[in-house]
Amino acid sequence: MVKKTVLLFSVAFLTISAAAQKISPADLKKLAAREDTLKEYAMYLNTDSLTEDRMISDSIFTKTLVRALQIKNSFYYPFDSVLGVSKLYSPDSLFRVITWNISFDDYYNRQRGAIQMKTADGTLKLFPLRDVSEFTDHAEDSVRTRGNWIGAMYYNMITTQHKGKTFYTLFGFDNNSAQSSMKWIEVLSFNEKKEPVFGGPVFSYENDSIPKPTKYRFGLEFKKGTRVLVNYIPDLEMILVDHLISETDQPELAWTFVPDGDQEGFKWENGKWVHIDKVFTFKLQDGQAPVDDPLMDEKGTRNEKKLLDNTNKNKTKEGSKQPINYDN
Repeated sequence: MVKKTVLLFSVAFLTISAAAQKISPADLKKLAAREDTLKEYAMYLNTDSLTEDRMISDSIFTKTLVRALQIKNSFYYPFDSVLGVSKLYSPDSLFRVITWNISFDDYYNRQRGAIQMKTADGTLKLFPLRDVSEFTDHAEDSVRTRGNWIGAMYYNMITTQHKGKTFYTLFGFDNNSAQSSMKWIEVLSFNEKKEPVFGGPVFSYENDSIPKPTKYRFGLEFKKGTRVLVNYIPDLEMILVDHLISETDQPELAWTFVPDGDQEGFKWENGKWVHIDKVFTFKLQDGQAPVDDPLMDEKGTRNEKKLLDNTNKNKTKEGSKQPINYDN
C-alpha cells in the first residue's frame, strides 16, 4: 500500500548504508576519485555560460559516470557531493534512477538519465534513457521504453502495488523552454524481461463530473519561475497538484499558467491513480463564518482559558509535526 512507502524508504536507506560496506577499500578509493571529477563537470554543465562548453562537460560527465558505475558494487555508492544531478533509489532499493538536465539555450533543454539495477554480484546492469520529448506531440497517450523516454529530472519516487505487481511513481521537473517549465508524473514498471516500461493507462478521470480519457502519464506546463506543487503527500496518502489558471485570461497559452489556490489530486485505487477534481472542499451555509469553536462570545468577551488551551494545543502539534516539502 502507498502508506507503507515512507517506512520502505527508511528501510531502503538503512539497507543501502549497510550494504555500502560491500565496496572494497581499493574500489572505494576509485569511486571517490571519479566522484571528484563528476562533481566538477556537473557544476560546469549546469553553470557554464557557453553552450559549447556545457555540451563538452555533459559528454565528459556521462563517460565518467559510466566508468564509475562499472566499478564493482557502485550501486551502493551515493555520489552525494555531485550536485545538480538527481540520484533516486527506489523505496525497495532494487534500483536507482540518475537524471540531469542540459540546457543548450533558453529555448532548448534535454534530459539525460539512466537506471542502475542492483545485482547480486555487484556488476553493472544499466539502462540508459533517451529523451525524445522534442519529437513528441502527445506525450500522455503512450507506453514508452528506455529508448523513447519522456525526459524529466526526478525529485521523488513512491511505490504502489496492484495484483502482486509493484509500480514506481516518479515525479519530475523539465526546464522545457524560455517561457515555461513542466512537471511530470510518470509510472515506471518492469516487464517480464525485467526491462523498464514507462507509462500505462493509470491516470483515470472516471469520477470527474465530465470524464476525460485515461492518460498514460500526467504533465503540467506553467509559467517559468512559478512554484507549482506536484508531489505525493504522505499525511494525505495522495498526490497533490496545484490547479492552474491563466493569469492573462489566455487559456490557450500554457506559459501564462499560475496556481489559483485550489488543488487537484490523485488517489491510488485498484491499480490506477484516480483523479480528484477538488481536494479541499469547505461548504458554508449563507452568512455562516468558518469558526466551529469561537474564542469570543456574542458581546466580544474573550474566553481566556480556551485561548490558553488552544495555544498550548497548537504548540504541541507543531512540536510533533514532521515537515513536508511542498516546494516540489
